[in-house]
Amino acid sequence: MPTATTEVHFSSSVNLKEDTKSKVIEILNARLADAVDLKTQVKHAHWNVKGLQFFQLHELFDSIASHLEDQSDLIAERVTQLGGVANGTARQAAADSSIKEYDFNAVKGEEHVKALVKRLATLANAARTAIDETDKLGDKATADLFTEVTRAADKDLWFLEAHIQG
Repeated sequence: MPTATTEVHFSSSVNLKEDTKSKVIEILNARLADAVDLKTQVKHAHWNVKGLQFFQLHELFDSIASHLEDQSDLIAERVTQLGGVANGTARQAAADSSIKEYDFNAVKGEEHVKALVKRLATLANAARTAIDETDKLGDKATADLFTEVTRAADKDLWFLEAHIQG
């Protein structure tokens, strides 16, 4: 249950009904919590990975964290475009995220990769659901934003999964 959200709304000329905006803002803030939380988990892996593939994974994890930062920004800015407040502090993200806590026993590269695959898949699949939810609400712009988020997450999943396949 979300705990650290705000109910403040501002005027917005986006021609969606206020009820629709409120529902979309709620969906956006839920996915924002996931993206912010996952970015910190990816940075944890980036800082702590060990083993023969250290450099390659260190760089890959940093790239994924950068993508999540970009996605967080897109999502947060859409919240404010609709007149809402983006709930993106670390405490809000931790309270509201659907991403499981990181596996702090992960040390070797493959352990980090497996942990990140599970968490990135959660984010990607939640964003995929958000595409349909926001489209049904009549907000094609937000649905398109979630398509962009999903496409980027799916590509990062491919890069991660390639390390543990075969």
